Amino acid sequence: MDFELKINGVTHSVDVQPDMPLLWILRDILGLTGTKYGCGVAQCGACTVHMDGNPVRSCLLTVTDAAGHDITTIEAIEHTEIGSKVQQAWLDEEVIQCGYCQSGQIMAATALLQKIAHPTDEEIDNAMAGNICRCGTYVRIRKAIHRASSHDN
Repeated sequence: MDFELKINGVTHSVDVQPDMPLLWILRDILGLTGTKYGCGVAQCGACTVHMDGNPVRSCLLTVTDAAGHDITTIEAIEHTEIGSKVQQAWLDEEVIQCGYCQSGQIMAATALLQKIAHPTDEEIDNAMAGNICRCGTYVRIRKAIHRASSHDN
Protein backbone atom coordinates (compact mmCIF):
# COMPACT_ATOMS: atom_id res chain seq x y z
CA MET A 1 0.00 0.00 0.00
CA ASP A 2 1.08 3.58 -0.57
CA PHE A 3 1.44 5.83 2.45
CA GLU A 4 2.50 9.46 2.65
CA LEU A 5 4.73 10.35 5.57
CA LYS A 6 5.89 13.84 6.47
CA ILE A 7 9.36 13.37 7.89
CA ASN A 8 11.60 16.29 8.80
CA GLY A 9 9.35 18.60 6.78
CA VAL A 10 9.50 16.52 3.59
CA THR A 11 6.64 14.36 2.35
CA HIS A 12 7.66 10.85 1.31
CA SER A 13 5.51 8.29 -0.45
CA VAL A 14 6.29 4.72 0.59
CA ASP A 15 4.81 1.48 -0.69
CA VAL A 16 4.87 -0.82 2.35
CA GLN A 17 2.67 -3.12 4.38
CA PRO A 18 0.33 -1.22 6.75
CA ASP A 19 1.87 -2.82 9.84
CA MET A 20 5.48 -1.97 8.96
CA PRO A 21 7.18 -0.12 11.84
CA LEU A 22 8.25 3.45 11.17
CA LEU A 23 11.78 2.59 12.33
CA TRP A 24 12.38 0.33 9.33
CA ILE A 25 10.94 2.88 6.93
CA LEU A 26 13.27 5.52 8.34
CA ARG A 27 16.37 3.32 8.28
CA ASP A 28 15.90 0.91 5.40
CA ILE A 29 13.76 2.83 2.93
CA LEU A 30 14.63 6.48 3.54
CA GLY A 31 18.23 6.02 4.72
CA LEU A 32 17.73 8.02 7.94
CA THR A 33 19.93 5.82 10.10
CA GLY A 34 20.32 8.16 13.09
CA THR A 35 17.29 6.54 14.72
CA LYS A 36 18.57 3.28 16.20
CA TYR A 37 17.11 -0.17 16.74
CA GLY A 38 17.59 -1.22 20.33
CA CYS A 39 15.12 -3.67 21.78
CA GLY A 40 12.25 -3.82 19.31
CA VAL A 41 9.63 -3.68 22.07
CA ALA A 42 9.59 0.07 22.86
CA GLN A 43 11.41 -0.34 26.17
CA CYS A 44 14.89 1.13 25.59
CA GLY A 45 14.23 4.44 23.80
CA ALA A 46 16.97 4.15 21.16
CA CYS A 47 14.33 4.49 18.42
CA THR A 48 12.69 7.65 19.81
CA VAL A 49 11.43 10.19 17.28
CA HIS A 50 8.92 13.02 17.59
CA MET A 51 5.40 12.67 16.26
CA ASP A 52 3.64 16.04 16.32
CA GLY A 53 6.25 17.16 18.87
CA ASN A 54 5.79 14.23 21.25
CA PRO A 55 8.40 11.52 21.80
CA VAL A 56 7.33 8.13 20.44
CA ARG A 57 9.05 4.79 19.94
CA SER A 58 9.35 4.16 16.21
CA CYS A 59 10.05 0.43 16.57
CA LEU A 60 6.38 -0.28 17.32
CA LEU A 61 4.74 2.72 15.63
CA THR A 62 3.23 1.43 12.40
CA VAL A 63 3.23 3.35 9.15
CA THR A 64 -0.57 3.40 9.40
CA ASP A 65 -0.36 5.22 12.74
CA ALA A 66 2.41 7.57 11.59
CA ALA A 67 0.71 8.67 8.36
CA GLY A 68 -0.81 12.13 8.60
CA HIS A 69 1.47 13.25 11.40
CA ASP A 70 4.62 15.38 11.47
CA ILE A 71 7.60 13.15 12.22
CA THR A 72 10.94 14.60 13.29
CA THR A 73 14.08 12.50 13.56
CA ILE A 74 17.51 13.15 15.02
CA GLU A 75 18.67 14.23 11.55
CA ALA A 76 16.52 17.37 11.76
CA ILE A 77 16.39 18.14 15.49
CA GLU A 78 19.32 20.54 15.22
CA HIS A 79 17.14 22.77 13.05
CA THR A 80 14.89 23.51 16.01
CA GLU A 81 15.93 26.09 18.57
CA ILE A 82 15.70 23.74 21.54
CA GLY A 83 17.14 20.78 19.65
CA SER A 84 20.28 22.70 18.75
CA LYS A 85 20.69 23.77 22.39
CA VAL A 86 20.32 20.18 23.54
CA GLN A 87 22.87 18.91 21.03
CA GLN A 88 25.34 21.62 22.04
CA ALA A 89 24.81 20.83 25.72
CA TRP A 90 25.46 17.15 24.96
CA LEU A 91 28.81 18.15 23.44
CA ASP A 92 29.66 20.63 26.21
CA GLU A 93 28.97 18.05 28.93
CA GLU A 94 30.66 15.24 26.98
CA VAL A 95 27.61 13.04 27.50
CA ILE A 96 28.33 10.51 24.79
CA GLN A 97 30.27 7.41 25.65
CA CYS A 98 29.43 4.61 23.19
CA GLY A 99 26.75 6.81 21.64
CA TYR A 100 24.26 4.14 20.61
CA CYS A 101 21.35 5.42 22.72
CA GLN A 102 22.13 9.09 22.37
CA SER A 103 19.86 9.97 19.45
CA GLY A 104 16.91 8.66 21.45
CA GLN A 105 18.15 10.45 24.56
CA ILE A 106 18.46 13.75 22.67
CA MET A 107 15.00 13.36 21.16
CA ALA A 108 13.46 12.70 24.59
CA ALA A 109 15.34 15.61 26.18
CA THR A 110 14.28 17.98 23.41
CA ALA A 111 10.63 16.96 23.79
CA LEU A 112 10.90 17.60 27.54
CA LEU A 113 12.36 21.09 27.08
CA GLN A 114 9.71 21.94 24.50
CA LYS A 115 7.11 21.34 27.21
CA ILE A 116 8.97 22.43 30.36
CA ALA A 117 11.57 25.17 29.83
CA HIS A 118 13.34 24.69 33.18
CA PRO A 119 12.65 21.16 34.46
CA THR A 120 13.53 19.91 37.93
CA ASP A 121 15.62 16.79 38.45
CA GLU A 122 12.41 14.86 39.11
CA GLU A 123 10.82 16.13 35.87
CA ILE A 124 13.96 15.17 33.96
CA ASP A 125 14.03 11.71 35.51
CA ASN A 126 10.34 11.16 34.70
CA ALA A 127 10.69 12.37 31.12
CA MET A 128 13.82 10.34 30.49
CA ALA A 129 12.58 7.15 32.17
CA GLY A 130 12.65 4.34 29.67
CA ASN A 131 15.58 5.76 27.72
CA ILE A 132 18.22 3.27 28.70
CA CYS A 133 21.94 4.03 28.55
CA ARG A 134 24.08 0.91 28.92
CA CYS A 135 27.11 3.10 29.62
CA GLY A 136 25.36 4.81 32.55
CA THR A 137 25.75 8.43 31.42
CA TYR A 138 22.59 9.46 33.28
CA VAL A 139 24.33 12.06 35.47
CA ARG A 140 25.84 13.76 32.42
CA ILE A 141 22.50 13.54 30.59
CA ARG A 142 20.73 15.34 33.44
CA LYS A 143 23.51 17.94 33.60
CA ALA A 144 23.26 18.53 29.84
CA ILE A 145 19.49 18.99 30.06
CA HIS A 146 19.97 21.57 32.81
CA ARG A 147 22.63 23.29 30.68
CA ALA A 148 20.31 23.42 27.66
CA SER A 149 17.49 24.79 29.84
CA SER A 150 19.68 27.50 31.34
CA HIS A 151 19.64 29.36 28.03
CA ASP A 152 16.70 31.66 27.35
CA ASN A 153 14.15 29.21 25.97
